[in-house]
Amino acid sequence: MERLSTMHKIFIDGREGTTGLEIHERLKDRSDLELLQIPSESRKDPAVRREYVNAADVVITCLPDAAAKETVAMIENDRTRVLDPSTAHRTHPDFVYGVPELGKEQRLAISRARKVSNPGCHAVGFVALLYPLVK
Repeated sequence: MERLSTMHKIFIDGREGTTGLEIHERLKDRSDLELLQIPSESRKDPAVRREYVNAADVVITCLPDAAAKETVAMIENDRTRVLDPSTAHRTHPDFVYGVPELGKEQRLAISRARKVSNPGCHAVGFVALLYPLVK
């Protein structure tokens, strides 16, 4: 029996910036993912962005904080997951802090979360060094 595969739809909001371009480059050749891309002439149109955000299985917000908050507020379903590398949601109670090195429970929380805040490199370095001492 042939196994049916599901192609996950990924929308990188802010794909034109350095982080967005790098993520796009790493994902573009994967056959198990469909990268949703707004036509360049429509990328500043909030209604079009909302459409793409809600069509995606995963939205990666490669945006300044205010724009990342705006994108998250556009989600109108309980299916779309968010990975936010900005600082906008790092301490927000609806987001899981994306540091799996904090332990098995944290890895499980990240894998189940609809909203994950990806900490920056300085934060990861700091937490990774101090967490074992605090624990």
